[in-house]
Amino acid sequence: MRDEALHGGVAATDPPPTSAPMMPMGRRAMVKGLAGVSFAAILADPVLARAAAEETDEVSLTLPSGRTVSAALALPETLPAPTVMLIHEWWGLNDQIKAAAREYAQAGYVALAIDLMGGAVASTPDAARAQMQAVDAAEATETCAAWMDWLRSHEAGTGRLGTVGWCFGGAWSLNASVAAPVDATVIYYGRLIQEAEPLKALQGPVLGHFATQDGFIDQAMVKGFQAAMAEAGKADSLTLHWYEADHAFANPSGSRYDEDDARLAWERTMAFFDAHLKG
Repeated sequence: MRDEALHGGVAATDPPPTSAPMMPMGRRAMVKGLAGVSFAAILADPVLARAAAEETDEVSLTLPSGRTVSAALALPETLPAPTVMLIHEWWGLNDQIKAAAREYAQAGYVALAIDLMGGAVASTPDAARAQMQAVDAAEATETCAAWMDWLRSHEAGTGRLGTVGWCFGGAWSLNASVAAPVDATVIYYGRLIQEAEPLKALQGPVLGHFATQDGFIDQAMVKGFQAAMAEAGKADSLTLHWYEADHAFANPSGSRYDEDDARLAWERTMAFFDAHLKG
């Protein structure tokens, strides 16, 4: 099994999207400069990603189990707004995912990038694999459900909620939507449920982005998911897009990044969320 294909977002030979060193210039000057920089360029540059990440605010929540969890919140200029919960890759909640939350906020969403790894951020594939394997499914489900409740009742939100995740987070975007009701779910090349029974709990439409050259999240897995969705009576709520690309094609920090396909997937995701969360 290719662990990096299932959970990581980049191949084991690619440099991880780690946090950047402290910026050599003032934060205010750097943030101001981000206005003319593309989202892909921000994600591909650790310094720019750090600057974008610093535009988010850390928030915390104490769960019924007593655990305290944290997340990165970004608010749009116009409120109230629909909400989106972002779920990270196997690297953890790093600057890249926080920068993605900022981008969703700029697109008009209350964006919350949650942490399913207790603050751990990996800098090597081996460390990422280890922290991913240490994730307790019951705890992760509790974390997702609690943040979803928090977003639905947030004073800045409209009560409409979507989820989106990449690789490890793509799987959890779907898992979260099964665990608690959401209005729209987006999966970027994440592991897919193959049984119909749990999928019956889905209450909103699902959009999936997958790559033809992906060695594990492949057509056989996606077809199994399609069949399970049909058996669950959810065939009409599923939209799938295939890209002539490899796993993690939407990650600018990896060698498999495909600019055109990443842009198209982003446009389709925005149209999907706009239709189901803003419409």
